[in-house]
Amino acid sequence: MQPLRRLVLAAAVAAACAPAAHAALTENLTTNVTAMALGNAVTADPPGIGSVHFNPAGLARLEGDSETIHNWAASIRTSASFRQPAGFDVGGWTDDPLNGKSTGPVRQIMYVPGYGMPGWRLPGVAVPGLGMAWNKKGSPWTFATDSYMSQAMSVDRTTDVNDPGQYQGRQIQIQRLVYLSPSVGYKYSDTLRFGAAVPIAHAAFVVDTNMRFPNELLGVFGKLQQGWCPENGGNIIDTFGFGVCGGGKDGMVSPFKKAANMRLEMTAPVDPTLNLGVLWEPKPWFALGAVYQGGSKTHYTGNYQFSADPMLRNFVRGLNSSLLGPIAGAVLGFPSSIPAVQHGNMSATIPFPYHVQVGIKLRPVQMVQLNVDASYANWNEWNALTFQFDQSIKLLEVARLYGIPDSSKLTIPRGYKSLVNLGYGLQLYPHERVTLRFGYEPRKTSIPSDKVDLIAPLPNTKLLSAGFNLKLSKTMDLSVTGSYMTGKFSTPANTDCNMNCNTFLNVIYNPYAGLDVNADIHVRYFGFELTKRF
Repeated sequence: MQPLRRLVLAAAVAAACAPAAHAALTENLTTNVTAMALGNAVTADPPGIGSVHFNPAGLARLEGDSETIHNWAASIRTSASFRQPAGFDVGGWTDDPLNGKSTGPVRQIMYVPGYGMPGWRLPGVAVPGLGMAWNKKGSPWTFATDSYMSQAMSVDRTTDVNDPGQYQGRQIQIQRLVYLSPSVGYKYSDTLRFGAAVPIAHAAFVVDTNMRFPNELLGVFGKLQQGWCPENGGNIIDTFGFGVCGGGKDGMVSPFKKAANMRLEMTAPVDPTLNLGVLWEPKPWFALGAVYQGGSKTHYTGNYQFSADPMLRNFVRGLNSSLLGPIAGAVLGFPSSIPAVQHGNMSATIPFPYHVQVGIKLRPVQMVQLNVDASYANWNEWNALTFQFDQSIKLLEVARLYGIPDSSKLTIPRGYKSLVNLGYGLQLYPHERVTLRFGYEPRKTSIPSDKVDLIAPLPNTKLLSAGFNLKLSKTMDLSVTGSYMTGKFSTPANTDCNMNCNTFLNVIYNPYAGLDVNADIHVRYFGFELTKRF
Protein backbone atom coordinates (compact mmCIF):
# COMPACT_ATOMS: atom_id res chain seq x y z
CA MET A 1 0.00 0.00 0.00
CA GLN A 2 1.30 3.44 -0.87
CA PRO A 3 2.10 5.85 1.97
CA LEU A 4 -0.74 8.19 1.00
CA ARG A 5 -3.29 5.36 1.11
CA ARG A 6 -1.99 4.29 4.51
CA LEU A 7 -2.34 7.84 5.81
CA VAL A 8 -5.96 7.98 4.58
CA LEU A 9 -6.67 4.62 6.23
CA ALA A 10 -5.22 5.87 9.53
CA ALA A 11 -7.41 8.97 9.44
CA ALA A 12 -10.48 6.88 8.60
CA VAL A 13 -9.93 4.54 11.55
CA ALA A 14 -9.55 7.48 13.94
CA ALA A 15 -12.69 9.15 12.63
CA ALA A 16 -14.72 5.96 12.87
CA CYS A 17 -13.74 5.46 16.50
CA ALA A 18 -14.32 9.04 17.63
CA PRO A 19 -18.09 9.01 18.38
CA ALA A 20 -18.02 6.01 20.73
CA ALA A 21 -18.61 6.28 24.47
CA HIS A 22 -15.74 6.32 26.91
CA ALA A 23 -15.37 5.29 30.54
CA ALA A 24 -12.65 5.60 33.11
CA LEU A 25 -12.04 6.03 36.78
CA THR A 26 -8.57 5.62 38.20
CA GLU A 27 -7.07 3.04 35.86
CA ASN A 28 -3.89 3.69 33.85
CA LEU A 29 -3.23 7.14 35.31
CA THR A 30 0.14 6.37 36.89
CA THR A 31 1.18 3.09 35.32
CA ASN A 32 3.75 3.64 32.57
CA VAL A 33 5.62 6.67 31.21
CA THR A 34 5.45 5.67 27.52
CA ALA A 35 1.79 4.64 27.70
CA MET A 36 0.84 7.88 29.43
CA ALA A 37 2.48 9.88 26.63
CA LEU A 38 0.31 8.03 24.09
CA GLY A 39 -3.05 8.33 25.82
CA ASN A 40 -2.64 4.73 27.05
CA ALA A 41 -3.21 3.57 23.46
CA VAL A 42 -0.39 1.02 23.36
CA THR A 43 -2.06 -2.41 23.18
CA ALA A 44 -0.90 -2.91 19.59
CA ASP A 45 2.54 -1.42 20.32
CA PRO A 46 3.34 -2.48 23.90
CA PRO A 47 5.96 -0.36 25.72
CA GLY A 48 8.92 -2.65 26.44
CA ILE A 49 8.90 -4.08 29.97
CA GLY A 50 5.72 -2.06 30.55
CA SER A 51 4.08 -4.73 28.37
CA VAL A 52 3.64 -6.67 31.62
CA HIS A 53 0.57 -4.52 32.28
CA PHE A 54 -0.57 -3.28 28.88
CA ASN A 55 -0.06 -6.44 26.81
CA PRO A 56 2.34 -9.15 27.99
CA ALA A 57 2.60 -10.46 24.41
CA GLY A 58 4.80 -7.42 23.77
CA LEU A 59 7.51 -8.98 25.96
CA ALA A 60 8.22 -11.44 23.13
CA ARG A 61 9.50 -8.51 21.05
CA LEU A 62 12.38 -7.91 23.48
CA GLU A 63 15.78 -9.35 22.65
CA GLY A 64 18.44 -10.01 25.26
CA ASP A 65 18.30 -8.89 28.87
CA SER A 66 17.13 -5.44 29.91
CA GLU A 67 16.06 -3.39 32.89
CA THR A 68 14.11 -0.21 33.34
CA ILE A 69 14.06 2.32 36.15
CA HIS A 70 11.01 4.53 36.15
CA ASN A 71 9.63 7.22 38.38
CA TRP A 72 6.57 9.42 38.22
CA ALA A 73 5.23 12.33 40.24
CA ALA A 74 1.60 13.45 40.27
CA SER A 75 -0.47 16.11 41.99
CA ILE A 76 -4.25 16.02 42.35
CA ARG A 77 -6.17 19.23 42.95
CA THR A 78 -9.91 19.16 43.48
CA SER A 79 -12.26 21.86 44.73
CA ALA A 80 -15.97 22.28 45.37
CA SER A 81 -18.38 25.10 46.19
CA PHE A 82 -21.83 24.96 47.81
CA ARG A 83 -24.88 27.18 47.38
CA GLN A 84 -28.43 27.17 48.69
CA PRO A 85 -31.02 27.35 45.91
CA ALA A 86 -34.26 29.26 46.24
CA GLY A 87 -36.68 27.61 48.65
CA PHE A 88 -33.96 25.76 50.59
CA ASP A 89 -35.49 23.97 53.56
CA VAL A 90 -34.33 20.92 55.52
CA GLY A 91 -37.13 20.07 57.94
CA GLY A 92 -37.70 23.73 58.78
CA TRP A 93 -34.02 24.76 58.78
CA THR A 94 -33.35 27.35 56.09
CA ASP A 95 -29.77 28.48 56.69
CA ASP A 96 -26.99 25.96 56.09
CA PRO A 97 -23.64 27.31 57.37
CA LEU A 98 -21.94 25.80 54.30
CA ASN A 99 -23.90 28.09 51.98
CA GLY A 100 -21.46 30.13 49.90
CA LYS A 101 -18.44 28.19 51.16
CA SER A 102 -15.73 26.50 49.07
CA THR A 103 -13.26 23.75 49.84
CA GLY A 104 -9.68 24.69 50.63
CA PRO A 105 -6.17 23.35 50.03
CA VAL A 106 -5.74 19.77 48.85
CA ARG A 107 -2.63 17.70 49.39
CA GLN A 108 -1.61 14.10 48.73
CA ILE A 109 -0.66 11.25 51.01
CA MET A 110 0.82 7.81 50.44
CA TYR A 111 0.17 4.43 52.03
CA VAL A 112 3.52 2.76 52.66
CA PRO A 113 3.19 -1.05 52.64
CA GLY A 114 4.31 -2.51 55.96
CA TYR A 115 4.22 0.88 57.66
CA GLY A 116 0.87 2.50 57.05
CA MET A 117 -0.05 6.15 56.70
CA PRO A 118 2.82 8.50 57.50
CA GLY A 119 2.08 12.00 58.69
CA TRP A 120 3.32 13.66 55.51
CA ARG A 121 1.10 16.11 53.64
CA LEU A 122 2.64 16.40 50.20
CA PRO A 123 1.99 18.75 47.24
CA GLY A 124 2.26 15.61 45.11
CA VAL A 125 3.44 12.03 45.32
CA ALA A 126 6.34 10.30 43.62
CA VAL A 127 6.60 6.54 43.14
CA PRO A 128 9.69 4.77 41.77
CA GLY A 129 9.60 1.41 40.02
CA LEU A 130 11.93 -1.22 38.61
CA GLY A 131 11.38 -3.68 35.78
CA MET A 132 13.57 -6.48 34.41
CA ALA A 133 13.36 -8.78 31.39
CA TRP A 134 15.41 -11.83 30.36
CA ASN A 135 15.66 -13.33 26.88
CA LYS A 136 18.25 -15.88 25.77
CA LYS A 137 19.49 -15.21 22.27
CA GLY A 138 17.45 -17.14 19.75
CA SER A 139 14.81 -18.22 22.29
CA PRO A 140 11.12 -17.50 21.62
CA TRP A 141 10.58 -17.07 25.38
CA THR A 142 11.01 -13.83 27.31
CA PHE A 143 10.56 -13.60 31.07
CA ALA A 144 9.99 -10.38 32.99
CA THR A 145 8.75 -8.62 36.09
CA ASP A 146 7.80 -5.02 36.79
CA SER A 147 6.60 -2.86 39.68
CA TYR A 148 4.09 -0.07 39.14
CA MET A 149 0.97 1.65 40.48
CA SER A 150 -2.06 0.22 38.70
CA GLN A 151 -4.68 2.28 40.56
CA ALA A 152 -4.44 5.49 42.57
CA MET A 153 -6.64 8.17 44.11
CA SER A 154 -5.32 10.44 46.85
CA VAL A 155 -6.95 13.47 48.51
CA ASP A 156 -6.03 15.09 51.83
CA ARG A 157 -8.18 18.00 53.09
CA THR A 158 -6.86 18.12 56.67
CA THR A 159 -4.95 21.40 56.22
CA ASP A 160 -8.07 23.46 57.02
CA VAL A 161 -10.16 22.13 59.93
CA ASN A 162 -13.18 24.09 58.67
CA ASP A 163 -12.97 22.82 55.10
CA PRO A 164 -16.56 22.01 54.00
CA GLY A 165 -15.18 19.04 52.06
CA GLN A 166 -14.49 17.33 55.40
CA TYR A 167 -17.94 15.72 55.31
CA GLN A 168 -17.03 13.59 52.29
CA GLY A 169 -13.43 12.79 52.95
CA ARG A 170 -10.82 14.50 55.10
CA GLN A 171 -8.50 11.84 53.74
CA ILE A 172 -9.09 9.45 50.85
CA GLN A 173 -6.44 6.99 49.76
CA ILE A 174 -7.21 4.23 47.28
CA GLN A 175 -4.14 2.62 45.78
CA ARG A 176 -3.02 -0.63 44.22
CA LEU A 177 0.75 -1.08 44.07
CA VAL A 178 2.07 -3.99 42.01
CA TYR A 179 5.38 -4.97 43.59
CA LEU A 180 6.00 -8.22 41.68
CA SER A 181 4.65 -9.45 38.36
CA PRO A 182 6.12 -12.73 37.06
CA SER A 183 5.46 -12.63 33.31
CA VAL A 184 6.25 -14.49 30.11
CA GLY A 185 6.03 -13.66 26.42
CA TYR A 186 6.15 -16.27 23.66
CA LYS A 187 7.04 -15.61 20.03
CA TYR A 188 4.88 -18.04 18.08
CA SER A 189 6.02 -16.68 14.72
CA ASP A 190 7.49 -13.51 13.26
CA THR A 191 4.00 -11.99 13.21
CA LEU A 192 2.17 -13.56 16.17
CA ARG A 193 3.03 -13.36 19.88
CA PHE A 194 1.32 -14.33 23.13
CA GLY A 195 1.92 -13.36 26.74
CA ALA A 196 0.77 -13.81 30.33
CA ALA A 197 1.53 -11.99 33.57
CA VAL A 198 0.56 -12.40 37.22
CA PRO A 199 0.67 -8.96 38.89
CA ILE A 200 0.85 -9.32 42.68
CA ALA A 201 -0.37 -6.18 44.36
CA HIS A 202 -0.58 -4.50 47.73
CA ALA A 203 -3.96 -2.74 47.92
CA ALA A 204 -4.86 -0.03 50.43
CA PHE A 205 -8.23 1.58 51.14
CA VAL A 206 -8.40 4.49 53.60
CA VAL A 207 -11.33 6.84 54.22
CA ASP A 208 -11.32 9.39 57.04
CA THR A 209 -14.36 11.66 57.06
CA ASN A 210 -16.35 13.85 59.39
CA MET A 211 -20.08 13.21 59.21
CA ARG A 212 -23.27 15.23 59.41
CA PHE A 213 -26.79 14.09 58.55
CA PRO A 214 -29.02 16.80 57.09
CA ASN A 215 -32.39 15.26 56.25
CA GLU A 216 -36.04 16.10 56.73
CA LEU A 217 -36.67 13.83 59.72
CA LEU A 218 -33.71 15.09 61.71
CA GLY A 219 -34.62 18.67 60.87
CA VAL A 220 -38.22 18.28 62.02
CA PHE A 221 -37.08 16.69 65.27
CA GLY A 222 -34.60 19.51 65.88
CA LYS A 223 -37.36 22.10 65.44
CA LEU A 224 -39.55 20.10 67.85
CA GLN A 225 -36.80 20.33 70.45
CA GLN A 226 -36.48 24.09 69.91
CA GLY A 227 -40.19 24.55 70.55
CA TRP A 228 -40.44 22.15 73.50
CA CYS A 229 -37.15 22.45 75.40
CA PRO A 230 -36.26 25.43 77.64
CA GLU A 231 -32.87 27.04 77.10
CA ASN A 232 -31.47 25.31 80.20
CA GLY A 233 -32.20 21.97 78.51
CA GLY A 234 -34.96 20.29 80.53
CA ASN A 235 -38.31 20.48 82.30
CA ILE A 236 -40.27 18.29 84.71
CA ILE A 237 -42.85 17.29 82.09
CA ASP A 238 -40.09 16.14 79.74
CA THR A 239 -38.45 14.13 82.54
CA PHE A 240 -41.66 12.13 82.99
CA GLY A 241 -42.06 11.94 79.24
CA PHE A 242 -39.56 10.95 76.55
CA GLY A 243 -36.52 12.99 77.61
CA VAL A 244 -36.03 14.83 74.34
CA CYS A 245 -34.60 17.76 76.31
CA GLY A 246 -32.50 15.72 78.73
CA GLY A 247 -29.29 16.06 76.75
CA GLY A 248 -29.03 19.75 77.54
CA LYS A 249 -27.77 22.34 75.11
CA ASP A 250 -25.25 19.96 73.52
CA GLY A 251 -27.98 17.39 72.97
CA MET A 252 -30.09 19.70 70.83
CA VAL A 253 -30.29 18.14 67.39
CA SER A 254 -29.38 20.08 64.26
CA PRO A 255 -29.16 18.68 60.74
CA PHE A 256 -26.09 20.87 60.15
CA LYS A 257 -24.02 19.96 63.20
CA LYS A 258 -21.01 17.68 62.91
CA ALA A 259 -22.22 14.38 64.35
CA ALA A 260 -19.20 12.08 64.18
CA ASN A 261 -15.92 11.13 62.56
CA MET A 262 -15.36 7.82 60.82
CA ARG A 263 -11.96 6.39 59.90
CA LEU A 264 -11.59 3.14 57.96
CA GLU A 265 -8.12 1.81 57.16
CA MET A 266 -7.77 -1.51 55.37
CA THR A 267 -5.23 -3.38 53.27
CA ALA A 268 -4.89 -6.49 51.14
CA PRO A 269 -1.13 -7.23 51.25
CA VAL A 270 -1.10 -10.00 48.62
CA ASP A 271 -3.69 -9.79 45.86
CA PRO A 272 -2.76 -11.48 42.54
CA THR A 273 -4.55 -11.06 39.22
CA LEU A 274 -3.92 -12.37 35.70
CA ASN A 275 -3.10 -10.53 32.47
CA LEU A 276 -3.37 -12.29 29.09
CA GLY A 277 -2.34 -10.70 25.80
CA VAL A 278 -1.97 -11.34 22.09
CA LEU A 279 -0.14 -9.27 19.46
CA TRP A 280 -0.45 -9.71 15.69
CA GLU A 281 1.93 -7.74 13.44
CA PRO A 282 1.40 -8.94 9.86
CA LYS A 283 3.03 -5.83 8.36
CA PRO A 284 5.62 -3.34 9.63
CA TRP A 285 3.01 -0.57 9.30
CA PHE A 286 0.05 -2.45 10.83
CA ALA A 287 -0.58 -4.31 14.10
CA LEU A 288 -3.47 -5.46 16.28
CA GLY A 289 -3.30 -6.17 19.99
CA ALA A 290 -5.64 -7.29 22.76
CA VAL A 291 -5.24 -7.74 26.50
CA TYR A 292 -7.40 -9.08 29.29
CA GLN A 293 -6.47 -7.75 32.73
CA GLY A 294 -8.22 -9.94 35.26
CA GLY A 295 -10.09 -8.54 38.21
CA SER A 296 -10.21 -9.63 41.82
CA LYS A 297 -12.67 -9.86 44.67
CA THR A 298 -10.11 -8.17 46.88
CA HIS A 299 -10.54 -9.07 50.54
CA TYR A 300 -9.44 -6.23 52.80
CA THR A 301 -8.87 -6.36 56.55
CA GLY A 302 -8.02 -3.54 58.88
CA ASN A 303 -9.41 -1.35 61.62
CA TYR A 304 -12.00 1.34 62.17
CA GLN A 305 -12.69 4.14 64.59
CA PHE A 306 -15.96 6.00 65.14
CA SER A 307 -15.75 9.17 67.22
CA ALA A 308 -19.14 10.55 68.26
CA ASP A 309 -19.64 14.25 68.89
CA PRO A 310 -21.70 15.44 71.91
CA MET A 311 -24.94 15.99 69.94
CA LEU A 312 -25.98 12.35 69.53
CA ARG A 313 -24.25 11.13 72.71
CA ASN A 314 -26.07 13.64 74.91
CA PHE A 315 -29.37 13.16 73.12
CA VAL A 316 -29.32 9.39 73.73
CA ARG A 317 -28.23 9.93 77.35
CA GLY A 318 -31.15 12.30 77.95
CA LEU A 319 -33.58 9.92 76.27
CA ASN A 320 -32.55 7.10 78.60
CA SER A 321 -32.70 9.34 81.67
CA SER A 322 -36.46 9.92 81.36
CA LEU A 323 -39.44 7.76 82.29
CA LEU A 324 -40.70 6.84 78.83
CA GLY A 325 -37.55 7.47 76.82
CA PRO A 326 -36.03 3.99 77.33
CA ILE A 327 -39.27 2.42 76.12
CA ALA A 328 -39.33 4.58 73.00
CA GLY A 329 -35.60 3.90 72.45
CA ALA A 330 -36.14 0.15 72.69
CA VAL A 331 -38.97 0.30 70.17
CA LEU A 332 -36.81 2.31 67.76
CA GLY A 333 -33.73 0.14 68.37
CA PHE A 334 -31.69 2.99 69.86
CA PRO A 335 -28.62 2.16 71.98
CA SER A 336 -28.67 2.79 75.72
CA SER A 337 -25.57 4.96 75.30
CA ILE A 338 -23.04 6.04 72.65
CA PRO A 339 -19.34 5.96 73.55
CA ALA A 340 -17.17 8.91 72.61
CA VAL A 341 -14.88 6.53 70.69
CA GLN A 342 -15.58 3.05 69.38
CA HIS A 343 -12.92 1.11 67.52
CA GLY A 344 -12.09 -2.42 66.45
CA ASN A 345 -11.36 -4.65 63.48
CA MET A 346 -13.19 -4.79 60.18
CA SER A 347 -13.19 -6.42 56.77
CA ALA A 348 -14.62 -5.82 53.32
CA THR A 349 -14.62 -7.42 49.91
CA ILE A 350 -14.15 -4.69 47.32
CA PRO A 351 -13.97 -5.73 43.66
CA PHE A 352 -10.99 -4.72 41.56
CA PRO A 353 -12.72 -4.63 38.14
CA TYR A 354 -11.46 -6.65 35.21
CA HIS A 355 -10.32 -4.66 32.19
CA VAL A 356 -10.31 -5.48 28.49
CA GLN A 357 -8.43 -3.42 25.92
CA VAL A 358 -7.94 -3.78 22.16
CA GLY A 359 -5.85 -1.59 19.91
CA ILE A 360 -4.59 -0.91 16.44
CA LYS A 361 -1.26 0.51 15.28
CA LEU A 362 -0.91 2.22 11.91
CA ARG A 363 2.32 3.61 10.52
CA PRO A 364 1.28 4.98 7.13
CA VAL A 365 4.61 6.74 6.52
CA GLN A 366 8.01 6.20 8.06
CA MET A 367 7.86 9.29 10.26
CA VAL A 368 4.29 8.95 11.59
CA GLN A 369 2.56 6.30 13.73
CA LEU A 370 -1.03 6.39 14.99
CA ASN A 371 -2.36 4.22 17.82
CA VAL A 372 -6.05 3.87 18.69
CA ASP A 373 -7.28 1.78 21.63
CA ALA A 374 -10.70 0.90 23.01
CA SER A 375 -11.01 -0.31 26.60
CA TYR A 376 -13.72 -1.57 28.92
CA ALA A 377 -13.53 -1.77 32.72
CA ASN A 378 -16.20 -3.55 34.73
CA TRP A 379 -16.97 -0.75 37.19
CA ASN A 380 -20.62 -1.75 37.60
CA GLU A 381 -19.32 -4.14 40.28
CA TRP A 382 -19.12 -1.04 42.44
CA ASN A 383 -22.88 -0.82 42.93
CA ALA A 384 -22.47 -0.67 46.71
CA LEU A 385 -19.58 -1.20 49.13
CA THR A 386 -20.28 -3.10 52.36
CA PHE A 387 -17.99 -2.95 55.39
CA GLN A 388 -18.25 -5.58 58.14
CA PHE A 389 -17.35 -4.58 61.71
CA ASP A 390 -16.47 -6.87 64.60
CA GLN A 391 -19.27 -5.47 66.78
CA SER A 392 -22.43 -3.43 66.67
CA ILE A 393 -21.60 0.24 66.07
CA LYS A 394 -23.61 2.37 68.48
CA LEU A 395 -23.80 5.29 66.05
CA LEU A 396 -25.32 2.98 63.44
CA GLU A 397 -27.85 1.71 65.99
CA VAL A 398 -29.31 5.24 65.96
CA ALA A 399 -29.67 4.86 62.17
CA ARG A 400 -32.07 1.90 62.60
CA LEU A 401 -34.79 4.53 62.53
CA TYR A 402 -33.69 5.17 58.92
CA GLY A 403 -34.08 1.56 57.81
CA ILE A 404 -30.57 0.25 58.54
CA PRO A 405 -31.26 -3.10 60.25
CA ASP A 406 -27.72 -4.40 60.90
CA SER A 407 -25.53 -1.98 62.85
CA SER A 408 -22.48 -4.23 62.45
CA LYS A 409 -22.40 -3.40 58.74
CA LEU A 410 -22.17 -0.20 56.78
CA THR A 411 -23.26 -0.18 53.14
CA ILE A 412 -22.32 2.85 51.08
CA PRO A 413 -24.19 3.10 47.74
CA ARG A 414 -22.05 3.77 44.67
CA GLY A 415 -24.05 2.87 41.54
CA TYR A 416 -21.14 2.99 39.07
CA LYS A 417 -21.45 1.71 35.51
CA SER A 418 -19.28 0.15 32.82
CA LEU A 419 -18.67 1.83 29.49
CA VAL A 420 -16.09 1.89 26.71
CA ASN A 421 -13.12 4.26 26.70
CA LEU A 422 -11.00 5.36 23.75
CA GLY A 423 -7.41 6.53 23.69
CA TYR A 424 -5.34 8.05 20.88
CA GLY A 425 -1.59 8.15 20.51
CA LEU A 426 0.63 9.80 17.91
CA GLN A 427 4.36 9.14 17.47
CA LEU A 428 6.64 11.19 15.23
CA TYR A 429 10.17 10.18 14.25
CA PRO A 430 12.04 13.37 13.21
CA HIS A 431 15.43 11.75 13.83
CA GLU A 432 16.70 8.19 14.22
CA ARG A 433 17.54 8.88 17.86
CA VAL A 434 14.44 10.93 18.78
CA THR A 435 10.77 9.96 19.05
CA LEU A 436 8.07 12.52 19.86
CA ARG A 437 4.88 11.31 21.51
CA PHE A 438 1.44 12.86 21.95
CA GLY A 439 -1.67 11.42 23.57
CA TYR A 440 -5.33 12.30 23.95
CA GLU A 441 -7.80 10.40 26.10
CA PRO A 442 -11.37 11.68 26.51
CA ARG A 443 -12.32 9.84 29.71
CA LYS A 444 -16.07 9.72 30.16
CA THR A 445 -16.61 8.78 33.78
CA SER A 446 -18.06 5.49 34.98
CA ILE A 447 -19.76 7.48 37.76
CA PRO A 448 -23.25 8.61 36.62
CA SER A 449 -24.09 12.27 37.15
CA ASP A 450 -26.52 11.32 39.94
CA LYS A 451 -23.84 9.30 41.80
CA VAL A 452 -20.75 11.53 41.72
CA ASP A 453 -19.53 12.94 45.05
CA LEU A 454 -16.47 14.33 46.80
CA ILE A 455 -15.26 10.88 47.85
CA ALA A 456 -14.73 10.13 44.16
CA PRO A 457 -14.74 13.54 42.40
CA LEU A 458 -14.22 12.04 38.96
CA PRO A 459 -16.49 13.54 36.28
CA ASN A 460 -15.91 13.40 32.54
CA THR A 461 -12.31 14.46 31.95
CA LYS A 462 -9.86 15.08 29.16
CA LEU A 463 -6.30 13.81 29.38
CA LEU A 464 -3.62 15.47 27.26
CA SER A 465 -0.06 14.16 27.18
CA ALA A 466 3.25 14.86 25.48
CA GLY A 467 6.63 13.20 25.75
CA PHE A 468 9.72 12.03 23.98
CA ASN A 469 12.16 9.15 23.79
CA LEU A 470 15.87 9.82 23.35
CA LYS A 471 18.35 7.09 22.43
CA LEU A 472 21.31 7.95 24.62
CA SER A 473 23.36 5.11 23.18
CA LYS A 474 22.92 1.76 21.44
CA THR A 475 21.97 0.21 24.77
CA MET A 476 20.25 2.99 26.69
CA ASP A 477 17.04 5.00 26.16
CA LEU A 478 15.42 7.82 28.13
CA SER A 479 11.66 8.49 28.00
CA VAL A 480 10.04 11.57 29.52
CA THR A 481 6.32 12.41 29.75
CA GLY A 482 4.14 15.23 31.03
CA SER A 483 0.34 15.01 31.26
CA TYR A 484 -2.61 17.09 32.36
CA MET A 485 -6.13 15.87 33.09
CA THR A 486 -9.06 18.12 33.94
CA GLY A 487 -12.81 17.91 34.41
CA LYS A 488 -15.68 19.50 36.32
CA PHE A 489 -19.24 18.75 37.36
CA SER A 490 -22.28 20.72 38.46
CA THR A 491 -24.86 18.93 40.61
CA PRO A 492 -28.14 20.76 41.34
CA ALA A 493 -29.76 20.18 44.72
CA ASN A 494 -31.65 16.91 45.22
CA THR A 495 -30.31 15.25 42.07
CA ASP A 496 -27.52 13.07 43.53
CA CYS A 497 -28.32 10.68 46.38
CA ASN A 498 -24.62 9.99 47.00
CA MET A 499 -24.22 13.64 47.99
CA ASN A 500 -27.08 16.17 48.10
CA CYS A 501 -30.52 14.52 48.29
CA ASN A 502 -32.88 16.04 50.84
CA THR A 503 -35.38 13.31 51.63
CA PHE A 504 -37.12 12.11 54.77
CA LEU A 505 -35.08 8.97 55.46
CA ASN A 506 -32.02 9.15 53.20
CA VAL A 507 -29.28 9.45 55.79
CA ILE A 508 -26.47 7.28 54.29
CA TYR A 509 -25.11 9.45 52.93
CA ASN A 510 -26.02 12.99 51.81
CA PRO A 511 -24.04 15.55 53.84
CA TYR A 512 -24.83 18.38 51.40
CA ALA A 513 -28.58 17.77 51.28
CA GLY A 514 -30.47 20.47 49.41
CA LEU A 515 -27.34 22.33 48.23
CA ASP A 516 -26.15 22.97 44.70
CA VAL A 517 -22.62 21.56 44.38
CA ASN A 518 -20.07 22.61 41.76
CA ALA A 519 -16.70 20.86 41.67
CA ASP A 520 -13.65 20.23 39.52
CA ILE A 521 -10.52 18.11 39.42
CA HIS A 522 -7.06 18.68 37.91
CA VAL A 523 -4.30 16.06 37.73
CA ARG A 524 -0.74 16.93 36.71
CA TYR A 525 1.71 14.15 35.94
CA PHE A 526 5.41 13.96 35.17
CA GLY A 527 7.41 10.80 34.63
CA PHE A 528 10.69 9.52 33.30
CA GLU A 529 11.99 6.07 32.42
CA LEU A 530 15.56 4.91 31.82
CA THR A 531 15.95 1.61 29.95
CA LYS A 532 19.22 -0.30 29.75
CA ARG A 533 19.79 -3.29 27.44
CA PHE A 534 22.55 -5.81 28.07
